[in-house]
Formats: sequence, C-alpha cells, structure tokens
Amino acid sequence: MEARFGKLAVVSVYVPSGSSGDERQQVKCRFMDEFIQHLTELSREREVILCGDVNIVHKEIDIKNWKSNQKNSGCLPEERAWLTKLFDEVGYVDVFRTIDQRAEQYTWWSNRGQVYAKNVGWRIDYQIATKEIAATARKTSIFKDIKFSDHAPLTIDYDWKIAKKAK
Repeated sequence: MEARFGKLAVVSVYVPSGSSGDERQQVKCRFMDEFIQHLTELSREREVILCGDVNIVHKEIDIKNWKSNQKNSGCLPEERAWLTKLFDEVGYVDVFRTIDQRAEQYTWWSNRGQVYAKNVGWRIDYQIATKEIAATARKTSIFKDIKFSDHAPLTIDYDWKIAKKAK
C-alpha cells in the first residue's frame, strides 16, 4: 500500500516469504525485481519511507544464527544483495541501523520452542527511507512489552513536517 502526502510517499509492504519452497522463492524474487524498479522511480519524484516485513535479514548483526541460516529463505545471498543494491545503488537508507547499531535487535521470532524467550530472532521488519527524510530520524524502538504475534512493532520518530496543500 502506498499513501502520498505532498512530497512524501509512505509505502507499507509485505515482501513474500519464500520459506515454503522453490516456487514461493521464485515468487519472492520476481516481486523483489519489480519492486526495486518501483522504489527507484518513486525516489526520483519524492521522499519515501518504506515500512514493513521485508522477509530478509541484511547483515550478520540482524540474525542470531547467521551461519546456520545461509541456505534459508530470508538469509540467502541474493536476497541480502537485493537490500545492498537498494541501499548502495538506489540510495535508500536502513533507518533503524543509522540510529541503533546494537546486536540482537530483532523483530521476528519463530513460534517454535523458546526462541522468543531466548531472543533467537531475525530483524526482517524495516523502515527504509530516502536519504533526506532518513536524516531526520530521531528515535527508534522495537516494542516487545506485549507479544502481539511472531513480529514486534518497529517504530521510528522523524522530525519531518508534511506541507499543507495551498487552498
């Protein structure tokens, strides 16, 4: 979903999971190919905040068990390369990581076993923004006081004013 407020676009996304098999992984890859084109074009005309479940960890700091997940959807080299391209080539910013570089800051935990209690998680929920609005980010948090689902809400406060339309 995309909402536009003057020169700002806020995009809420759920990137498909590929964890149920090769066919779903192919769907995920096709989505990523098309979506990065849209994000590239959108960033040429306005500031963008992309929020949602991207279903990809970017770096080792974003997952508890890095080595054992290298062949699993969400941690595949081509998926991580997609995020790197979005950041390094297209020019978007991982806003959370500009504010909080601490390890073990996860937003998703499997429902199996005691992984939530032991904080064996993945950071797959993001706020990704164009550089100008990313620079106005002031505070971030992952809300874990109440367990709503297998994800925890990620919030970021921006010091950004939405311009009012002229009458």
